[in-house]
Amino acid sequence: MAVYTNITHDELNSFLNLYELENLLQFTGIKEGIENSNYLLETQNFKYILTIFEKRTNENDLPYFFILMNHLSESKTKCPQVIKDKSDKLYNYIKDKPAVITSFIDGKSLKKIEPKHCAELGMNLARFHLSSDQLDIQRDNTLGIKHLGSLVNTINSLHISKYSDLIEIINKEYNFLKDKIPNNLPSGIIHADLFPDNVFFINDRLSGIIDFYFACNDYYAYELAICINAWCFERNNEFNVSKAKHFLQQYNSIRNINKAELESLPILARAASLRFLLTRLYDEIHNVKSDLVITKDPNEYFEKLKFHQSVKSVDEYGI
Repeated sequence: MAVYTNITHDELNSFLNLYELENLLQFTGIKEGIENSNYLLETQNFKYILTIFEKRTNENDLPYFFILMNHLSESKTKCPQVIKDKSDKLYNYIKDKPAVITSFIDGKSLKKIEPKHCAELGMNLARFHLSSDQLDIQRDNTLGIKHLGSLVNTINSLHISKYSDLIEIINKEYNFLKDKIPNNLPSGIIHADLFPDNVFFINDRLSGIIDFYFACNDYYAYELAICINAWCFERNNEFNVSKAKHFLQQYNSIRNINKAELESLPILARAASLRFLLTRLYDEIHNVKSDLVITKDPNEYFEKLKFHQSVKSVDEYGI
């Protein structure tokens, strides 16, 4: 979450007149994140999140995200509900940008991740995958495995000498991976950005998953690989096999991970590391410094990539 678009009280009230909500008491910008603008809205009895979509979000994708979120919410998956306006519309516009109001999810993201939290994530992610499988909607993962080449070409085209050594490593890794990515793995709707700051907990129990604006159709095992990268390393980027074991075993207790998916995990984990290394490097190069935006270190994913390159068997992930 972040704030790029500043709004006045009058602009917000004009927008809120389209909805059947209680009178607004206050609104506050939320600075964490790098993608869209977000505000906390507070009324007498409820809290909501207002998201204003910035240029990196394709408006044509919004119905996909909102249909998914409301389906998951109705099926008891812990995630925000999209609030419809008086005309039953899922979103409107503020300052000529698409904007949506969603329900507020109680809880906080974790400052210290333990294996029990990874187990909670695994169970809830499996339920998410099983529930979303009931939806017949499609959105390509434009930042996924099949598009790694485009991401690499984008980085190459920048010709940034400061990162020349890292870019050389990126190209070597991509050339290795491009012929090794598996085909025909089980697929469906995935979250695709399930980092700890997008998962809330209350008393060590998962209370909600937020920020569905990278959701897409891709391999379920690719989502597992993303989560291994995001949840199963320590702050010094040392791999924690206990976290991975708890995550994968609890996921497997709800949705069976088949043999092909298991065998693909080391390669998919490398591909996921490369994906986030590429996008973080791009953001690092292009970031306009602001106290409202927090960028993320691309070197974190370079270190994780080096670990996955050393993995010889899926057993090293604890399953």
